[in-house]
Amino acid sequence: MSDPTPAALGRALLPGVALGYAPVIDRQRAVAATRLTLVPLRADALPDHAELLAALAATFPDGGAVLSPQGEALLAAVLAQPPAQPATLEVPAFIAADPAHAAALAALQGAGHRGLLKGLPGAPLPAEVAAVFGQVIVEPGQAAPAGSAPVCAGLLGADAIEAAFQAGATAVIGWPMDGPYEPAPGGARAEIAADLQVIVELMARVDEGEDVERLEQTLKRDPSLAFKLLRYMNSAAFGLPVEVSSFRHAIMLLGYGRLKRWLALLLTTASSDHSMRPIMYGALRRGLLMEELAAGMGERELRDEMFICGLFSLLDHMLKAPFDRLLQSIPVPERVRQVLVDGAGPYQPYLALVRAIEAGNVFDYRERADALLLGAGEVNACVLRALHKAAQLE
Repeated sequence: MSDPTPAALGRALLPGVALGYAPVIDRQRAVAATRLTLVPLRADALPDHAELLAALAATFPDGGAVLSPQGEALLAAVLAQPPAQPATLEVPAFIAADPAHAAALAALQGAGHRGLLKGLPGAPLPAEVAAVFGQVIVEPGQAAPAGSAPVCAGLLGADAIEAAFQAGATAVIGWPMDGPYEPAPGGARAEIAADLQVIVELMARVDEGEDVERLEQTLKRDPSLAFKLLRYMNSAAFGLPVEVSSFRHAIMLLGYGRLKRWLALLLTTASSDHSMRPIMYGALRRGLLMEELAAGMGERELRDEMFICGLFSLLDHMLKAPFDRLLQSIPVPERVRQVLVDGAGPYQPYLALVRAIEAGNVFDYRERADALLLGAGEVNACVLRALHKAAQLE
């Protein structure tokens, strides 16, 4: 299989902009879209518009993204020439109310785009502009318009998201995790769900280097797991040179070291709990993004460890147990354990950068990237490649 990453994402991109991303979560707790924020690193910074459009087309070839350009100049440039693929464009109320932007906004609908109004205008919008906006974004503490079903943004934590839905939100933009998982005082000891036990057992057996026959016998206890494992391995997102036809073939092709990567991916995507879907969305992108950030590392082992580190960084929320307890039964490399349990080690600065990207915090973004000697263009290319690959796996 060839490298699936489009050429438009294969180099440094948009060096004057900090990219961030977050899930748009619907009432069924499915991730309906990805919100991509574009924050100029300087007030006068405007990206090359052709490069921006090419990057968006490569990352979201089927459309469906929510674009949130920050800053009037950047937003005006996107309004003047929106992406070719259908997208939802987030527009602050004061921009929507400005007659200078009325024609560009009215043209969005005819081009297959939609608007998402951020905040409330001081006066009713012209009919041709109002028709573009199907929903209104409200931030924490803002009152929604009477009779509306708002999209709530800026939320952190499962409780905040649940409260927004209970209050009538049609969707939320934010992350259901806020810091490490903390069990309730006096809570029962969390156990790994039965449907995940086979994966954990396989990981332990691979870690111990057991022979292929023993590994195959373990996998045969869960045929659906074997099917999913082979589907992941044959995904274009990972560009293996030949089609993998069996578990034995996979081991021969990958070796035990890389096999642990696929099992880790399965462990973080195998939950049947619908409320975990946004967490799984975040975990997969963290793993792929950390792997992309590690592309310059010479050893394949280090890149695989970075992938597992990002992927497992939300495992405490998925399995409802702190890392020091979880990692007693789930084998991980020592450098991964240092990050997840101790908040230290060589991979910690990369995870800190990923968290800054998720938060869309331009100050943390710049500080974390500078600490790793990474330019914004390099980081942005990694973000877009990770988002593209994640969409191929889902």
